[in-house]
Amino acid sequence: MLPVSQREASLMNLGTVNVAARYCGPANAGNGGYVAGLLGAFATEPVEVRLRAPIPLGVPLAVAAGADGALELRNGEQLLAAATPAALELEVPAPLAEPLAREAAAGWRGAREHVAPGCFVCGTARRDGLGLRPGPLRHDGRDVVATPWCPDATLAGTRGRVRPEYLWAALDCPGYYAIVPDSRTMLVGSFSCRVDDVLAVGERCVVLGWSLGGKGRSFRAATALYGEDGRCVARAVALWIEPRGAGPAR
Repeated sequence: MLPVSQREASLMNLGTVNVAARYCGPANAGNGGYVAGLLGAFATEPVEVRLRAPIPLGVPLAVAAGADGALELRNGEQLLAAATPAALELEVPAPLAEPLAREAAAGWRGAREHVAPGCFVCGTARRDGLGLRPGPLRHDGRDVVATPWCPDATLAGTRGRVRPEYLWAALDCPGYYAIVPDSRTMLVGSFSCRVDDVLAVGERCVVLGWSLGGKGRSFRAATALYGEDGRCVARAVALWIEPRGAGPAR
Protein backbone atom coordinates (compact mmCIF):
# COMPACT_ATOMS: atom_id res chain seq x y z
CA MET A 1 0.00 0.00 0.00
CA LEU A 2 1.40 3.38 -0.99
CA PRO A 3 1.69 6.16 1.59
CA VAL A 4 -1.15 8.69 1.25
CA SER A 5 1.03 11.35 -0.39
CA GLN A 6 2.35 8.90 -2.99
CA ARG A 7 -1.12 7.48 -3.58
CA GLU A 8 -2.53 10.94 -4.29
CA ALA A 9 0.37 11.70 -6.63
CA SER A 10 -0.38 8.53 -8.63
CA LEU A 11 -4.00 9.49 -9.31
CA MET A 12 -5.14 10.92 -12.65
CA ASN A 13 -7.61 13.78 -12.37
CA LEU A 14 -10.84 13.12 -14.30
CA GLY A 15 -12.67 16.31 -13.44
CA THR A 16 -15.07 17.53 -10.79
CA VAL A 17 -18.68 17.00 -9.78
CA ASN A 18 -20.94 19.20 -7.70
CA VAL A 19 -23.77 17.64 -5.70
CA ALA A 20 -26.51 20.25 -5.73
CA ALA A 21 -28.72 20.77 -2.69
CA ARG A 22 -31.60 19.15 -4.58
CA TYR A 23 -29.86 15.78 -4.33
CA CYS A 24 -29.62 15.46 -0.56
CA GLY A 25 -30.43 12.31 1.39
CA PRO A 26 -29.77 12.96 5.06
CA ALA A 27 -29.88 16.64 5.94
CA ASN A 28 -26.98 18.58 4.40
CA ALA A 29 -25.43 15.53 2.69
CA GLY A 30 -25.78 13.91 -0.71
CA ASN A 31 -28.09 10.95 -1.32
CA GLY A 32 -25.97 7.80 -1.35
CA GLY A 33 -27.40 6.23 -4.48
CA TYR A 34 -27.21 9.47 -6.46
CA VAL A 35 -23.60 10.14 -5.42
CA ALA A 36 -22.61 6.55 -6.21
CA GLY A 37 -24.19 7.00 -9.64
CA LEU A 38 -22.22 10.18 -10.28
CA LEU A 39 -18.96 8.40 -9.48
CA GLY A 40 -19.99 5.26 -11.35
CA ALA A 41 -20.57 7.33 -14.49
CA PHE A 42 -16.80 7.77 -14.76
CA ALA A 43 -16.26 3.99 -14.90
CA THR A 44 -16.12 1.87 -18.04
CA GLU A 45 -17.35 -1.27 -16.24
CA PRO A 46 -19.65 -2.08 -13.30
CA VAL A 47 -18.29 -0.89 -9.95
CA GLU A 48 -18.97 -1.08 -6.25
CA VAL A 49 -18.95 2.35 -4.64
CA ARG A 50 -17.97 2.59 -0.98
CA LEU A 51 -19.09 5.75 0.74
CA ARG A 52 -16.55 6.82 3.34
CA ALA A 53 -17.96 10.13 4.60
CA PRO A 54 -21.03 12.38 4.23
CA ILE A 55 -21.00 14.06 0.83
CA PRO A 56 -21.03 17.88 1.09
CA LEU A 57 -23.49 19.82 -1.04
CA GLY A 58 -22.78 22.66 -3.41
CA VAL A 59 -18.99 22.39 -3.55
CA PRO A 60 -16.71 21.07 -6.34
CA LEU A 61 -15.51 17.54 -5.59
CA ALA A 62 -12.57 16.01 -7.43
CA VAL A 63 -12.85 12.69 -9.28
CA ALA A 64 -9.61 10.81 -9.89
CA ALA A 65 -8.56 7.40 -11.19
CA GLY A 66 -5.72 5.15 -10.09
CA ALA A 67 -3.65 2.83 -12.23
CA ASP A 68 -5.59 -0.12 -10.77
CA GLY A 69 -8.86 1.16 -12.22
CA ALA A 70 -10.20 2.42 -8.90
CA LEU A 71 -11.98 5.76 -8.77
CA GLU A 72 -11.95 8.23 -5.90
CA LEU A 73 -14.17 11.15 -4.95
CA ARG A 74 -12.38 13.74 -2.83
CA ASN A 75 -13.02 17.03 -1.11
CA GLY A 76 -9.51 18.39 -0.92
CA GLU A 77 -7.48 15.75 0.91
CA GLN A 78 -10.56 14.01 2.33
CA LEU A 79 -11.57 10.76 0.64
CA LEU A 80 -15.38 10.72 0.38
CA ALA A 81 -16.01 7.66 -1.78
CA ALA A 82 -14.11 5.00 -3.71
CA ALA A 83 -15.26 2.81 -6.58
CA THR A 84 -13.66 -0.48 -7.60
CA PRO A 85 -14.60 -2.88 -10.44
CA ALA A 86 -17.17 -5.42 -9.28
CA ALA A 87 -19.52 -7.60 -11.30
CA LEU A 88 -23.11 -7.64 -10.05
CA GLU A 89 -24.95 -10.92 -10.49
CA LEU A 90 -28.40 -10.53 -8.95
CA GLU A 91 -31.48 -12.60 -9.67
CA VAL A 92 -34.50 -10.31 -9.60
CA PRO A 93 -38.18 -11.10 -8.99
CA ALA A 94 -40.71 -11.23 -11.78
CA PRO A 95 -42.01 -7.79 -12.81
CA LEU A 96 -44.94 -6.37 -10.87
CA ALA A 97 -47.93 -4.69 -12.47
CA GLU A 98 -48.11 -0.96 -11.76
CA PRO A 99 -51.59 -1.10 -10.16
CA LEU A 100 -50.25 -3.56 -7.58
CA ALA A 101 -47.29 -1.28 -6.91
CA ARG A 102 -49.72 1.59 -6.32
CA GLU A 103 -51.64 -0.53 -3.82
CA ALA A 104 -48.40 -1.34 -2.01
CA ALA A 105 -47.39 2.34 -1.95
CA ALA A 106 -50.60 3.15 -0.09
CA GLY A 107 -49.11 1.26 2.86
CA TRP A 108 -45.81 3.18 2.82
CA ARG A 109 -44.90 3.84 6.46
CA GLY A 110 -42.84 6.91 5.56
CA ALA A 111 -46.08 8.84 5.20
CA ARG A 112 -46.61 8.50 8.95
CA GLU A 113 -43.05 8.92 10.19
CA HIS A 114 -39.99 9.82 8.14
CA VAL A 115 -36.37 9.94 9.28
CA ALA A 116 -35.26 12.20 6.38
CA PRO A 117 -38.20 14.24 5.05
CA GLY A 118 -35.88 16.23 2.78
CA CYS A 119 -34.54 13.15 0.95
CA PHE A 120 -34.41 13.60 -2.83
CA VAL A 121 -35.67 10.06 -3.44
CA CYS A 122 -38.47 9.57 -0.91
CA GLY A 123 -38.77 12.72 1.19
CA THR A 124 -42.22 13.88 2.24
CA ALA A 125 -41.10 17.52 2.27
CA ARG A 126 -40.02 17.50 -1.38
CA ARG A 127 -41.90 18.54 -4.50
CA ASP A 128 -38.84 18.30 -6.71
CA GLY A 129 -37.75 14.80 -5.66
CA LEU A 130 -38.36 11.40 -7.20
CA GLY A 131 -41.44 10.79 -5.06
CA LEU A 132 -40.87 7.09 -4.37
CA ARG A 133 -43.16 5.54 -1.74
CA PRO A 134 -42.13 1.88 -1.24
CA GLY A 135 -44.81 -0.11 0.58
CA PRO A 136 -44.85 -3.80 1.55
CA LEU A 137 -46.44 -6.75 -0.22
CA ARG A 138 -45.83 -10.42 -0.95
CA HIS A 139 -44.66 -10.96 -4.52
CA ASP A 140 -43.08 -13.83 -6.44
CA GLY A 141 -42.62 -15.87 -3.27
CA ARG A 142 -40.86 -13.21 -1.20
CA ASP A 143 -41.54 -10.16 0.95
CA VAL A 144 -40.77 -7.01 -1.00
CA VAL A 145 -41.54 -3.32 -1.05
CA ALA A 146 -42.84 -1.73 -4.23
CA THR A 147 -43.52 1.72 -5.59
CA PRO A 148 -44.55 3.11 -8.96
CA TRP A 149 -42.36 5.79 -10.52
CA CYS A 150 -42.72 8.05 -13.54
CA PRO A 151 -39.53 10.09 -14.15
CA ASP A 152 -40.13 13.69 -15.18
CA ALA A 153 -38.35 15.93 -17.68
CA THR A 154 -35.93 17.36 -15.10
CA LEU A 155 -34.18 13.96 -15.09
CA ALA A 156 -33.56 13.85 -18.84
CA GLY A 157 -30.19 13.35 -20.45
CA THR A 158 -29.83 12.80 -24.20
CA ARG A 159 -32.67 11.66 -26.47
CA GLY A 160 -35.25 11.97 -23.71
CA ARG A 161 -33.66 9.23 -21.61
CA VAL A 162 -33.29 9.34 -17.84
CA ARG A 163 -29.69 10.02 -16.80
CA PRO A 164 -28.03 6.96 -15.19
CA GLU A 165 -27.35 8.64 -11.83
CA TYR A 166 -31.10 9.04 -11.34
CA LEU A 167 -31.58 5.31 -11.93
CA TRP A 168 -29.00 4.67 -9.20
CA ALA A 169 -30.85 7.10 -6.93
CA ALA A 170 -34.21 5.42 -7.53
CA LEU A 171 -32.65 2.12 -6.42
CA ASP A 172 -31.47 3.57 -3.10
CA CYS A 173 -34.36 4.19 -0.68
CA PRO A 174 -36.52 1.16 -1.59
CA GLY A 175 -33.71 -0.95 -0.13
CA TYR A 176 -33.93 0.96 3.14
CA TYR A 177 -37.65 0.27 3.45
CA ALA A 178 -37.08 -3.40 2.65
CA ILE A 179 -34.80 -3.95 5.64
CA VAL A 180 -35.83 -1.41 8.31
CA PRO A 181 -39.03 -2.09 10.30
CA ASP A 182 -39.27 1.43 11.76
CA SER A 183 -37.92 4.95 11.26
CA ARG A 184 -34.38 4.43 12.56
CA THR A 185 -31.45 6.00 10.73
CA MET A 186 -29.49 3.78 8.34
CA LEU A 187 -26.70 4.96 6.05
CA VAL A 188 -25.46 3.47 2.78
CA GLY A 189 -21.99 1.98 3.26
CA SER A 190 -21.59 0.58 -0.25
CA PHE A 191 -23.65 0.53 -3.43
CA SER A 192 -23.35 -1.59 -6.58
CA CYS A 193 -25.56 -1.04 -9.60
CA ARG A 194 -25.89 -2.59 -13.03
CA VAL A 195 -27.84 -0.68 -15.67
CA ASP A 196 -29.01 -3.01 -18.44
CA ASP A 197 -31.31 -0.77 -20.47
CA VAL A 198 -32.42 2.82 -20.93
CA LEU A 199 -35.52 4.40 -19.42
CA ALA A 200 -37.49 7.11 -21.17
CA VAL A 201 -38.70 10.23 -19.42
CA GLY A 202 -42.41 9.79 -18.74
CA GLU A 203 -42.23 5.99 -18.84
CA ARG A 204 -44.36 4.42 -16.12
CA CYS A 205 -42.25 1.97 -14.18
CA VAL A 206 -42.02 0.04 -10.91
CA VAL A 207 -39.22 -0.21 -8.33
CA LEU A 208 -38.93 -3.23 -6.02
CA GLY A 209 -36.77 -3.76 -2.94
CA TRP A 210 -36.09 -6.84 -0.81
CA SER A 211 -33.78 -7.90 2.00
CA LEU A 212 -30.66 -10.00 1.50
CA GLY A 213 -30.20 -10.45 5.23
CA GLY A 214 -27.68 -9.25 7.75
CA LYS A 215 -26.97 -9.03 11.45
CA GLY A 216 -26.16 -6.49 14.12
CA ARG A 217 -26.16 -3.05 12.55
CA SER A 218 -25.36 -4.10 8.97
CA PHE A 219 -27.90 -5.30 6.41
CA ARG A 220 -27.84 -5.88 2.67
CA ALA A 221 -30.72 -4.92 0.42
CA ALA A 222 -31.40 -5.55 -3.26
CA THR A 223 -33.46 -3.37 -5.56
CA ALA A 224 -34.65 -3.56 -9.16
CA LEU A 225 -36.21 -1.08 -11.56
CA TYR A 226 -38.66 -2.32 -14.22
CA GLY A 227 -39.80 -0.46 -17.32
CA GLU A 228 -43.34 -0.10 -18.57
CA ASP A 229 -43.08 -3.36 -20.54
CA GLY A 230 -41.75 -5.31 -17.55
CA ARG A 231 -38.08 -5.41 -18.61
CA CYS A 232 -35.50 -5.00 -15.83
CA VAL A 233 -33.79 -1.69 -16.56
CA ALA A 234 -31.38 -1.71 -13.60
CA ARG A 235 -30.59 -3.67 -10.44
CA ALA A 236 -28.55 -2.88 -7.34
CA VAL A 237 -27.23 -4.20 -4.04
CA ALA A 238 -26.50 -1.92 -1.09
CA LEU A 239 -24.96 -2.39 2.32
CA TRP A 240 -26.88 -0.37 4.92
CA ILE A 241 -25.28 0.43 8.26
CA GLU A 242 -27.05 1.65 11.39
CA PRO A 243 -24.97 4.25 13.27
CA ARG A 244 -24.41 3.48 16.93
CA GLY A 245 -27.26 4.75 19.05
CA ALA A 246 -29.59 5.27 16.08
CA GLY A 247 -32.31 2.93 17.35
CA PRO A 248 -33.20 -0.01 19.57
CA ALA A 249 -31.59 -3.39 19.01
CA ARG A 250 -33.48 -5.67 16.63
